[in-house]
Amino acid sequence: MTTILTVLIIIACLVLAFFVLIQNPKGGGLTGAFGSIGNQVMGVKQSGDVMEKGTWVSMGIIAAICIVCVVFYSTPKEFQQAKPAKNAPAQQSAPAGKK
Repeated sequence: MTTILTVLIIIACLVLAFFVLIQNPKGGGLTGAFGSIGNQVMGVKQSGDVMEKGTWVSMGIIAAICIVCVVFYSTPKEFQQAKPAKNAPAQQSAPAGKK
């Protein structure tokens, strides 16, 4: 089950990357450092509210699937600690040297 959820997370991340890359840049951040080359390669002139809503929905889907993935996660057997037997007597050390 965790494998299926992991694949869904990866697909949702790709969809999120798609929405982020086609959005219209707001003009802040690193846009001024690189000039208009970034707009010509990865940007568009106008993107509507659909792109912004798609970004938020994609992010919400990723968060929800991650939480569900944690619920279904189980610790592998090789990492579980061995539990002591319930019927085994407790070992006690005898005091040394007193007679």
